Amino acid sequence: MARGRLTPEREAELYEAVLDLLREVGYDALTMDAVAARTRSSKATLYRQWGSKPELVAHALRNDKPVDIAAIDTGSLRGDLMELLARTDECQIEKDSALMRGLVHAVHDHPDLLQALRELLVEPEVSGLGEVLARAVRRGEVAADNPALRLVPHMVLGPFIVRPLIDARDVDRAFLTEYVDAVVLPALLVRPATP
Repeated sequence: MARGRLTPEREAELYEAVLDLLREVGYDALTMDAVAARTRSSKATLYRQWGSKPELVAHALRNDKPVDIAAIDTGSLRGDLMELLARTDECQIEKDSALMRGLVHAVHDHPDLLQALRELLVEPEVSGLGEVLARAVRRGEVAADNPALRLVPHMVLGPFIVRPLIDARDVDRAFLTEYVDAVVLPALLVRPATP
């Protein structure tokens, strides 16, 4: 859907309002009327630009991901994953954690939201991560037949859902760094053969 009529600044303002409302009221209570009121725009404009609430939410979440994962190439898998963490500020990690918890429930009740999130957010992120992993395979860090390769997206999303349940705390950079070193890398990296 063409969104050429909005300036990038105006589009960013709308996306920020959508994410703020998501954090405040959750997906179910988020309405196009509320977004229109918060952003001083018309509901017709919102529908013309994005078509539906799920599309608007998915675009807002995608816009909130400024890091191009596939472009990160430090020469090692650990370096790439640590660089990804370094490029995401601490406040963003906390916000992502809160949004993730709210959306996990919503996607079960709203298949249209699940579809929009998969197309606009999940698939590009998984594709970028796939490129990082493919480079690690080409460098010989990860065996091409390692079954954990296909599970990395699951491993990466897991802490955002599970840590609040187990530790009653949101994820932060320190936790994610420990998680990458203790869980993700050991599952992937080729270990030298012991004599």
